[in-house]
Amino acid sequence: MKVRVLAALAVAALLAHQSMIWFYAPVAQSGPVQKIFYMHLPCSWWALASFFVVFASSLLYLFRRDPAYDRVAGAAAELGVLFATLSLVTGSTWARAEWGHWWIWDPKLTTALIMWYVYAGYLVLRSTPMGRERKALVCAVLGIVAFLDVPLVFFAAKLWGSAHPDGVARESSGMAPRMWHTVFAGLIAFGFLWGGLLLTRIRQLSLLARLEAMLVWDDEA
Repeated sequence: MKVRVLAALAVAALLAHQSMIWFYAPVAQSGPVQKIFYMHLPCSWWALASFFVVFASSLLYLFRRDPAYDRVAGAAAELGVLFATLSLVTGSTWARAEWGHWWIWDPKLTTALIMWYVYAGYLVLRSTPMGRERKALVCAVLGIVAFLDVPLVFFAAKLWGSAHPDGVARESSGMAPRMWHTVFAGLIAFGFLWGGLLLTRIRQLSLLARLEAMLVWDDEA
């Protein structure tokens, strides 16, 4: 039921967000390509949120050793890599139009790419043929250590300077009010989508765990 509600809210919110992008938000000096920004920013934020969930769930698993937390971490990591990939693709497309280059090695972009590789490696580790409990333990440790890069991505522009804009999601950033409203609507819309996908994936992993347990019991019988 929760998934259906979130799915309905996501569809409605995403449609509203697209309408705001094309008919409400003003066109910047760079032209229509700037509208990619309204997709790029929500993807980036929810990727970081996903990795925070991985971090928190990994901590809880270490303390409680409940497989449910391991499944939450795995589901969140998959979503995080998905949204981080969309963030990198939309960001590169926007950068090509704004800066004339698909990629520049500045601190924020570099730390974001490192983050993507680290969590992609985390997913590879989860797919390895290792004992269930041992794999969950190793993944929990990696999920905690990997999170060290997330604050660096978030604060890179402030710490080292960056061609990437900083503070764009705040009303005090100098954006026109309609642009800020569209950004906020995008964060909400993608949040509904993220929540629905996360719950769906957790449910899938739970059913898979139950099926594997039934198969093991059947083999032992």
